[in-house]
Amino acid sequence: MSSKPKYKRILLKLSGEILAGDKGYGIESPVINKLVKEIISVHECGVEVGIVIGGGNIFRGINAGDQGLDRASGDYMGMLGTAINALALQAVLEQKGVQTRVLSAIEMRAIAEPYIRRRATRHLEKGRIVIFAAGTGNPYFTTDTAASLRAMEIGAEVLLKGTKVDGVYDSDPKKNPDAKHFKSLTFMDVLQKRLKVMDAAAISLCMDNNLPIVVFDINAENSLKGIVHGESIGTYVS
Repeated sequence: MSSKPKYKRILLKLSGEILAGDKGYGIESPVINKLVKEIISVHECGVEVGIVIGGGNIFRGINAGDQGLDRASGDYMGMLGTAINALALQAVLEQKGVQTRVLSAIEMRAIAEPYIRRRATRHLEKGRIVIFAAGTGNPYFTTDTAASLRAMEIGAEVLLKGTKVDGVYDSDPKKNPDAKHFKSLTFMDVLQKRLKVMDAAAISLCMDNNLPIVVFDINAENSLKGIVHGESIGTYVS
């Protein structure tokens, strides 16, 4: 591992499900503590860290129809779920002595600052970790799209998507033992092969603005730090 980080500013995208561990819902204390340890290891190298976190461990807007709700209401409920996760992540980071700010796309002044791009970049410049809550603030857009958008807005050099698998495969590696792992892909490969990297809107946004994506296993020890220092981990999309 080289001593100098390859990236100065990153945007880390995490799914809410990761916080749930094996339970599948809620927030598991050992999981969030391990996650925070990985994030701090990168922050201590002088890397500026922005985070977008999903809310799938609390509520998935896309499943709203199953519960008799309209999609827009479901999506707003999902955005509130992301705020719960952002506050949990902030609390654990600050317990470990790292200054953290939550900026929300939906105004919730008692618990988070409203999202303002210049304010976000100022926090990053001051060495604070910034967590972006409530997605884009609009229904019908996923937190993947929010991650792409925030990455562009703050001038991140790379979008790192932390998942439970070690990259992108041509089929589900849990169901298919012969699934092929991709070391690198182009944005067009992802769109044409309909690979489950991020949704099409997020991929198109990254492609139009030439922002590379790395998909990796966030649970693997030192994987985040390795990527930031230029190691070939996970799948590189560019």
